[in-house]
Amino acid sequence: MWRVFIILILISFGDTGDMHRRKIIKPTSKINEEELTQEYWINQAQDFLNMKYNTKINTNQAKNIIFFLGDGLSIPTLKATRIYYGQEILKTQHEEAPLYFEEFPYSALSRTYCVDTQVPDSACTATAFLCGIKANYDTAGVTASVNLANCTASLEEKNRVNSIARWFQLDGKKSGLVTTTRVTHATPSAIYAHTAHRNWECDVAEYFDETEPMPEDCQDIAVQLIESETGKNLNVIMGGGRRMFFPETENGPEDDPGKRKDSKNLINQWLEQKEKDGFKETSQYIWNKSQLKSLPNEIDYVFGLFESSHCAYHLDANDEDPSLEEMTEVAINILSKENKGFFLLVEGGRIDHAHHDNLAMKALDETVEFAKAIQKAKEMTNEEDTLIVVTADHAHSFTVNGYPSRGNNIFGIADIADDNKGYSTLSYANGPGYKDYDENGRPDYREDDLSGKDAMFPAMAPLDSETHGGDDVAIFATGPWAHLFTGSVEQNYIPHAMAFAACVGNGHTMCSKGSGTNIQALSISFYSLLTISYYFYCK
Repeated sequence: MWRVFIILILISFGDTGDMHRRKIIKPTSKINEEELTQEYWINQAQDFLNMKYNTKINTNQAKNIIFFLGDGLSIPTLKATRIYYGQEILKTQHEEAPLYFEEFPYSALSRTYCVDTQVPDSACTATAFLCGIKANYDTAGVTASVNLANCTASLEEKNRVNSIARWFQLDGKKSGLVTTTRVTHATPSAIYAHTAHRNWECDVAEYFDETEPMPEDCQDIAVQLIESETGKNLNVIMGGGRRMFFPETENGPEDDPGKRKDSKNLINQWLEQKEKDGFKETSQYIWNKSQLKSLPNEIDYVFGLFESSHCAYHLDANDEDPSLEEMTEVAINILSKENKGFFLLVEGGRIDHAHHDNLAMKALDETVEFAKAIQKAKEMTNEEDTLIVVTADHAHSFTVNGYPSRGNNIFGIADIADDNKGYSTLSYANGPGYKDYDENGRPDYREDDLSGKDAMFPAMAPLDSETHGGDDVAIFATGPWAHLFTGSVEQNYIPHAMAFAACVGNGHTMCSKGSGTNIQALSISFYSLLTISYYFYCK
């Protein structure tokens, strides 16, 4: 009898799973009655199965590759954005509304880390997914033989690695980059620069309190964009970061002061170089949306710097701030004028910045804008010859938690905790959203307005900037050889797979002697075997 009594006590005070954890149980919207039937879910699964069954493997050569990088686009961010998109954009309150790229036929997981850190930054990851090798934290376009701030090591040719954009250029194809960050920021820098510190964006380090001064022997990232072989051969450069390109004694078109102390005006240098190379009539520098929209058809080179620093958040933008979708559309029009093919990087970079500030609504909204750009690219290109790959560089310490009911506001309170205070569905492990406890314990987030674009969401530990997360991130792909993006892969595998599809670079490609034929033959044999098996066993 006493054993039964002890068991009852343990059950009463032990972990009883969901039963005592979820206090808010009333749905906040009407549940679709079809979901109450088994037929609904069976039909849904069968439709998806048929779609997968009918997906044909595309083994064409990829003439074009468009690589979309959502900076900080963690899997929880995808989940939360899906709900935000359904509730705030579609106004349907459907949690299951997929983002456009989530319906691409192939997906994978990418393993993220630097050579020297478990949780990566955007520079070492960019080196992985653009150059094909893993590097050290805060370094870009160099091998892991280059330690942080080691200028001397970064100058050694054996330690410098080229990006897939350069591989395309060497094959006579066009290339470009579009970003909502500064064009000298971590992700785009790996396309054209070799740097021992991502913060050496100009001759004055961007973060004085964290960065060692750049030695005179090294070139800053802005100079490398204008003077390196890869940088000066880019057909499209669009994003923010204007202040990195002209002197502190000059003002930009919006009365924004420059930052350079070396008196160089790199914008003028870019224009002069294009004139010297015979491209004066086909090159243009622009700094607002009106100029972007009115570019002449003959333009082959565009240098667009739309902000002094990063591009404005979509929720803060004015009428002269181009969207990521608009920049992507113009970039594809310029790059696709010839039939040789192109590589384009498109970065939704401010997802990451919003997360660092615990601004969940802006992070999700930037993800919606990212999806719009992907849809525009897909509509403008042909999946028979254009490989589109969508991924992230790293995760964040961002979670979707609790047991909120279907239809519950994604920016609202998830539930009541055991201290009878509310906690939000969205929160962070750390960051500026942290609030100190008082004599009554932790804050009650039912008293906070989390519905605004600048609402700072709760964080568990205080930091002036929230950290990245070490999670795997998703890859989505469509087009030629998109089926190479399945399973769990190392992040540096990504450019090798893209190069294989496009027949560029020095590694194995589908055009290499025998390799393409063998792989295609294997695919044909596999599907022939399936067909024969189906005929004998199912007929």
